[in-house]
Amino acid sequence: MHVLLLLKELGLAPSSVEAQRAVDLVRENVTWRGWDWDGKWRGLEYEGTPFFVGEVDTCINAQVAASGAYFGQDVQRIIERLLGEQLPDGGWNCEIENGSTRSSFNTTISVLEAFLEYELAGGSSGEVTTARLRGQEYLLERHLFRRLSTGDVIDQDRKSGAAFTRFAFPTWWHYDVLRGLDYLRKAGATPDERVAEAIELVESKRDVEGRWPLEHQHAGTMAVEVDEGVGRPSRWNTLRALRVLDWYAARV
Repeated sequence: MHVLLLLKELGLAPSSVEAQRAVDLVRENVTWRGWDWDGKWRGLEYEGTPFFVGEVDTCINAQVAASGAYFGQDVQRIIERLLGEQLPDGGWNCEIENGSTRSSFNTTISVLEAFLEYELAGGSSGEVTTARLRGQEYLLERHLFRRLSTGDVIDQDRKSGAAFTRFAFPTWWHYDVLRGLDYLRKAGATPDERVAEAIELVESKRDVEGRWPLEHQHAGTMAVEVDEGVGRPSRWNTLRALRVLDWYAARV
């Protein structure tokens, strides 16, 4: 899953021979160990559903759907499941299986990216777009990094301990402000005053040479190292930050 996500983020052409060969191997050979088609656990000895059909965790399913849609795979079953898991506040939470009724930034951004990739790949539907825009409002209402209840900055994610104000690459399932802004840019959203503070945060992190550092490295499978380490200038954070600032500058 992490390798496919990384290839998507690095922009590997979905139609390339290399991409299609790799993705075909995943589709034909990889299954979710232990999970059956009905979403029930059968035990680790059970070879369950194919990779692009997904499993039960919302965050995992969203990441599979994002890379699957990007590489031209059928992720319809995951998309339908994600549609049914949207919470009343507009977002999503991977703890829904445990009774959670409040959304999380981490899960919401993962689902938004999955829906957007699905739409960009030609699978657009009114239901998906409506759900995505509702989820998008979940982030905007919170100015991308503040609590709706108090307006306080979210200093640290309760589950991972990561700070939303520290920029990582790759992000995997973790949310940060730059990831939120980059989603809005890619989605073609029109910037408004609710993103101004987040943009100021991005601008504040530019160094004297016009680059942005890698501020955090999440655990995950790195098939190839793409930056020089935490605290060093990051070509990927720099690229994404410049894209976001160009998007914001073109708002009028």
